[in-house]
Amino acid sequence: RSAAVAEGAGAMAGPLLQAWGLGAALRSRAALRPLGLLAPPCRELAGTGSGEAALEENPFYGKYRHKIQELRRSSPDVFESRMEKRNEVKKQPVGYSKQGEFIKCMEEKARPIFFAEGLGTKTSKGGFTKDKTLDSILNVEMVKEKSAEEIKQIWNQYFSAKDTVYAVIPAEKFDLIWKRAQKCPSFLYALPRKEGYEFFVGQWSGTELHFTSLINIQTQGETAPSQLVLYHYSELQEEKGIVLMTAEMDSKFLVVHEAQCLANQVQLFYATDRSETYELVETFNHRSSEFKYMSVIAELEQSGLGRELRPAQVSDKS
Repeated sequence: RSAAVAEGAGAMAGPLLQAWGLGAALRSRAALRPLGLLAPPCRELAGTGSGEAALEENPFYGKYRHKIQELRRSSPDVFESRMEKRNEVKKQPVGYSKQGEFIKCMEEKARPIFFAEGLGTKTSKGGFTKDKTLDSILNVEMVKEKSAEEIKQIWNQYFSAKDTVYAVIPAEKFDLIWKRAQKCPSFLYALPRKEGYEFFVGQWSGTELHFTSLINIQTQGETAPSQLVLYHYSELQEEKGIVLMTAEMDSKFLVVHEAQCLANQVQLFYATDRSETYELVETFNHRSSEFKYMSVIAELEQSGLGRELRPAQVSDKS
């Protein structure tokens, strides 16, 4: 049975997965058997055929069905062109996207009102805030008079009442993440689902980290919108030894605990002391033909992140 799976890998995956060496990943399926639900991720990335038929077999296709069908009806030429581009993906790293080029890291500051989030900012078409500086959230000069621990408590208390993801990151940990992000600006993250795993490409744009579902990149290319943006503020890093983080997400695609799982994976892969774990990030960015997405799943399962997103744990082991 496993031989049959490996034999059909080329047809299942298409150019995108061939660039990652999916065949090798499938051949190692037996060694990773304890992960459970390994077959669904193969179907997530591509179906058993090619073109639109392959997308329809994706278990997450239904979430994007309306947008895809609307594009096909309103602009058939554009739809066909984007489907053809999927066959060219092997020429580029999977994480390639120009979305970061359209989201500029602006330094313009808003009026310094304590925790007056939203003032002096603009909302983009996708619902995310542009020019989202730290001064548009709180009065930086005022908090400079407080200790790092006090700022942490203020930040956590404020955002705990909001439906979002937030964190206070130690300066040395963010330093490591930032240095690695310069060398490896994108990575593939796995979000556990009941059906298996949905994959998101995370791409750094300045100190912003944008997450876009892989199927969106496959269907919409460089114009694919983000579903989650993590904002990192380093204004207090040197003086207080902390970096503040908050986020915005598209609630049509993600809920807070799912966004939190993706945010936690950034530290798992970019701030790890384990060389084998960070090597996955390096491979994705610089040796894409050797990348095995199932290794990401293995690391995620081993870490325990996202376990609460998989309620069918018992059936997975059967």
